[in-house]
Amino acid sequence: MAKWTPKHEAPEPLEGPVVATIVGGTIIWFVLFLVQVPFYSWFADRDLTWWVWTCLAGGGLGLIGIWYVRGRDAALKRAAAAQAAEPVVPEDRPGPTGV
Repeated sequence: MAKWTPKHEAPEPLEGPVVATIVGGTIIWFVLFLVQVPFYSWFADRDLTWWVWTCLAGGGLGLIGIWYVRGRDAALKRAAAAQAAEPVVPEDRPGPTGV
């Protein structure tokens, strides 16, 4: 079996409003949970209570995701600030010859 080799380089990862995206998704999960709670008996009669608990689990995992991406975002900003604060070291250039 031949080894698979890529034909082109992978693209750079997309950066965007990651924290806002995760917060928005978490809010949607919690809203879905709250909308379904009044109809819990309807879901229970049809053995579909997992729908309700899936929304709650999505909201809970979203809270963990918010914590994670906020830490990642802060670490990226700290790294960028540290890199910007580093003094630029000029390259070694040979001195004038024959002096």
